[in-house]
Amino acid sequence: MRGILAAGAYLPHGRLDRSTIAPIVGSGGGKGTRTVASYDEDTTTMGFEAARLALKAAADDVLPDALWFSTVTPGYVDKTNATTIHAALRLDENVGAFDFGGAQRSVMGMLRAALSGSGTVLTVAADIRTGLPGGPDEAAGGDGASALLVGEGDGVIAEHLASASTTEEFVDRWRRPGEPRSKVWEERFGETRYLPLGEQAFQAALKEAELSRDQVDHLIVTGLHARAATALAKRLGSPDGHVVDTRAATVGNTGAAHPGLLLTSVLEIAEPGQVIALVVLADGADVVLLRTTEAITSYRSTRTLDDQVAAGAPVSYGKYLSWRKMLPVEPPRRPEPPRPSSSAAGRAIDWKFGFVGRSDPDSGAPQLPPLPSGTDPLPMADVPGTIVTFTVDRLAYSESPPIIFAVVDFDGGGRLPIELTDVAEEDVAPGVRVEMTFRKLFTSDDIHNYFWKARLVRGAA
Repeated sequence: MRGILAAGAYLPHGRLDRSTIAPIVGSGGGKGTRTVASYDEDTTTMGFEAARLALKAAADDVLPDALWFSTVTPGYVDKTNATTIHAALRLDENVGAFDFGGAQRSVMGMLRAALSGSGTVLTVAADIRTGLPGGPDEAAGGDGASALLVGEGDGVIAEHLASASTTEEFVDRWRRPGEPRSKVWEERFGETRYLPLGEQAFQAALKEAELSRDQVDHLIVTGLHARAATALAKRLGSPDGHVVDTRAATVGNTGAAHPGLLLTSVLEIAEPGQVIALVVLADGADVVLLRTTEAITSYRSTRTLDDQVAAGAPVSYGKYLSWRKMLPVEPPRRPEPPRPSSSAAGRAIDWKFGFVGRSDPDSGAPQLPPLPSGTDPLPMADVPGTIVTFTVDRLAYSESPPIIFAVVDFDGGGRLPIELTDVAEEDVAPGVRVEMTFRKLFTSDDIHNYFWKARLVRGAA
């Protein structure tokens, strides 16, 4: 049996109220909210968060043999982004890390390759969706990440039954590398192409699995062409089937991350023996059929999608535009930080990417950061802590001032001054509980300086 062993979805903390768009730019917006990645997040950091959630939900003895990462908005080209996620997860050196990028459809190619292959593969997808101010992509988009752990054995929670694809060359949506927005052809043209392609792939997958459409319990239909996806869902759905909520009203369309994100939401509520159909429209259509197993009765998500949706906080439209570099604002009147040293980072991979301290040789207490005299490694990324004291710094360089620094005492020992993120000044106080999150400190000379920050522990979210 081969299929999904675990899944994880990550939503950034920020939410943009679509109704705040039109009063500023005169058009666009609408109802509901969309997720917004913070200024210190990119697809790599969000992909790590989703991967961490998936691995936490998996059985303790399950580790990936490979890590695959798909995004159309990578932090780097030429350089592999998956290796940063690999380092932050503290995976072994013999675990290969590879990028699948360039197009929305790459994520389904990655998933299908994992499902038809061998070994245990952690597939990760992330996206930051942008568009010009007032445009439909700006309002309909969303930022987020998802991860699916694919493998074999008794721990499979959703068995792979069948897959099918249809492909046709047509220009519906396109974007030159480096452009902040995609261009789209007239909607009716894309709809006329996607509907027959989606239905053909769906019927082919059902035939291979020897199923009928009324045996599908959860139907996921997604793609960046929302009109075509909605129409196809109506066409493919059955009276007994359930069309899965696309989360358009609260999350938006997270692009490359969306197929895994919606699949994760279904796996969090599914019962044994249910058939899940994942239909994705992108330069054709891809369909994956899964059936949940008895193992799903004991499967628990570490942080459910519903919990994360409920835990968001408002982001003003002006701040959103400045974070996406759509609105030039006065830069910090401080010298920009120097380019991060590759050689220094290479000497401190465990600390910089994995947040691994060392134990003091005399007392055994955690050393943060680790000293040369330290002995046993102490992974601290999943250890919560408590704020002892804090300061609000309005002078230090930051892309989104001010910076809030806190002295944190970690559970079990260890103290470290650390930057806070996803937090308002009025929410910080001594005694507040925090957890660690992988972020981007700054970018200099196009080198991203990744490290760890602390965020408030907000219940289940």
